[in-house]
Amino acid sequence: MMDDPYFPDDVVDLVTKVLVDLCEQIESMRPADLGALHQLTHAATDQINDLQAAFEDAGSEIETNAREAIANEFGFIAGAYGFVGADLEDLIATRDW
Repeated sequence: MMDDPYFPDDVVDLVTKVLVDLCEQIESMRPADLGALHQLTHAATDQINDLQAAFEDAGSEIETNAREAIANEFGFIAGAYGFVGADLEDLIATRDW
């Protein structure tokens, strides 16, 4: 998304901040199981849900490529913190994008 001019840099930066904040929460809270991880990823997903208006205001949207990119980031983050193979759909179950 960062390299695609369709997505405004300032809004992509907001998505990046949500993902970085998620990493910081995982590091500080150290979820013991998938249920605890899902609480964190669902909260982050809800924050990204709230960014849809910002995308629209900038003439963009969270469309197919963005949805896949964001979902893959959640999967990468889960794997990096030891939750290898966590189901992407479960990680972002609260999404409305």
